[in-house]
Amino acid sequence: MDLFEYQARDIFEKHGVPVLGGVVATTPEEARAAAEQLGGGTVVVKAQVKTGGRGKAGGVKLAHSPEEAAEKASEILGMDIKGHTVHRVMIAEGAKIAEEYYFSVLLDRADRSYLAMCSVEGGMEIEQLAVERPEALAKIAVDPTMGIDAEKAAEIVEAAGFPDDLKDQVADVIQKLWTVYAAEDATLVEVNPLVKTEDGAIVALDGKVSLDENASFRHAEHEALVDRDETDPLEIKAKENDLNYVKLDGEVGIIGNGAGLVMSTLDVVAYAGEKHGGVKPANFLDIGGGASAAVMAAGLDVILSDPQVKSVFVNVFGGITACDAVANGIVQALEILGEKENKPLVVRLDGNNVEEGRRILEHANHPLVTLAETMDGGADKAAELANA
Repeated sequence: MDLFEYQARDIFEKHGVPVLGGVVATTPEEARAAAEQLGGGTVVVKAQVKTGGRGKAGGVKLAHSPEEAAEKASEILGMDIKGHTVHRVMIAEGAKIAEEYYFSVLLDRADRSYLAMCSVEGGMEIEQLAVERPEALAKIAVDPTMGIDAEKAAEIVEAAGFPDDLKDQVADVIQKLWTVYAAEDATLVEVNPLVKTEDGAIVALDGKVSLDENASFRHAEHEALVDRDETDPLEIKAKENDLNYVKLDGEVGIIGNGAGLVMSTLDVVAYAGEKHGGVKPANFLDIGGGASAAVMAAGLDVILSDPQVKSVFVNVFGGITACDAVANGIVQALEILGEKENKPLVVRLDGNNVEEGRRILEHANHPLVTLAETMDGGADKAAELANA
């Protein structure tokens, strides 16, 4: 989950990272009040969107009074920046910047480790710096079992080329940023720019934080950080029911048990859809090992709530959860949903107790349920029904 800048700022402050004052606002009036709260002087009005290039798009403006802050907020709110609508702005305390630096720590998937990157040339897009002047960007591997302690922080600032009089101060901030990364279960913590102000203070002026949603069970407070304006309501509904669901742009709803099987099902449905009007998978939904009536009902309810869905393909391999239990779950789920189940359902079962599972569904004889012998056959039928 990517955070807004104001959320990153608040988390930085929570862990002792030096930041400037910042107040979020959703209306020009709130922006005026925020500027007054920050002392009534110069502030920066910054669009809060989860994309870069805000400044170039006109989403970052300087204001010298609360009235001007309200005026600038009015110009920015509602703006479209790379497909993201601005619903809120952050009114940030102004800073007299002497120098700009860059720092980040991230998950290095290629090396299955962590990587710290640091440069005394911040403020610009780091991708541009990495291409044009790679020698200016220090890259230091971070052992996940050790993290960034004083010794590692000293190595980072030395490699980045900080002057001696700043090394200790910057190293201290880097250690605090590591605390953010580790304590919040992040996959990215980035500060661009990390600045030295004219009075010599090191301050995180802008921050990006991405949180690992797989660790959300350890952080109940992270739920409050979810952006419900941008998150698909079906994904929110699925999450509330502990379902692994991703909305896609297609017509065939997919339910399977196991991420690998579901991914394969998406491919097979997409291939079958080429023969039936180009229909595509509408979602990824993995029910894991649980195929109870409640789980099946919750999954079907989410999928059937998508107006794009024209048919549903349930593709289950019975392992720990036998096919007869899956079949009973489907039958009971259809009873629970009642009239909500108004779209054709193709079911393919295989594996443990498959014959009994098929017998249960045949006996139920639901008018909208079609049994399929194979995965390919089920995908083809679901695509055909969606096209019809």
